[in-house]
Amino acid sequence: MADYTRRAFLGFTAATAALAGVGALAIAFAGEGGLLRPPGGQDEGALVAACVKCDRCRSACPTNVVGVAHVEDGLLQARTPVLDFHKGYCDFCGKCQTACPTGALGSFDPQRDKLGVAVVQKDRCIAYFEGCVECEKACPYEAIALDDVGHPVIDAAKCNGCGVCENVCPALVYRSFAGGSRRGVVVVAPERYERLGRTTVEGESEMIV
Repeated sequence: MADYTRRAFLGFTAATAALAGVGALAIAFAGEGGLLRPPGGQDEGALVAACVKCDRCRSACPTNVVGVAHVEDGLLQARTPVLDFHKGYCDFCGKCQTACPTGALGSFDPQRDKLGVAVVQKDRCIAYFEGCVECEKACPYEAIALDDVGHPVIDAAKCNGCGVCENVCPALVYRSFAGGSRRGVVVVAPERYERLGRTTVEGESEMIV
């Protein structure tokens, strides 16, 4: 009986390890999600299925905000279009959608749909150390206001994730911070914002990385 119990335990352990391996493989292929997509690419499944990785959307973008996902984002996602707000911002001109030959970038209404939601990073935001109002001044949708002590506060309902705030943020330009490329305000995909929860993503102890 003891030997049978031992064999059962070893079998259970092996099965658990195998399932863990399958899960890791699935993540490697599909990624963890939450990528910031150009307008019309918010249906992740439809985008990945239709995108032929032709790079026409990136070539058509006048603000240079369209980049490509990397292997670490998932093998299926690699070379598909993503937004890089360190290089530009989205003005919803529609040129990436027009250039897409497969319809992977569908319809998008910036008054109704969201690319993402901006989140203040309190450990990086210059306004938490000295005066800075760059993001508040730059926001074209008046989604950023300053509180009584001059700290930026995001109105998630007004924010559509255009990335102007992250693009103009001087946190990695005028001040020195240890490591990483995260700025004082970052835009996260809507599903990531909802998954993490407003308290978590805006909390002082848990920052977007």
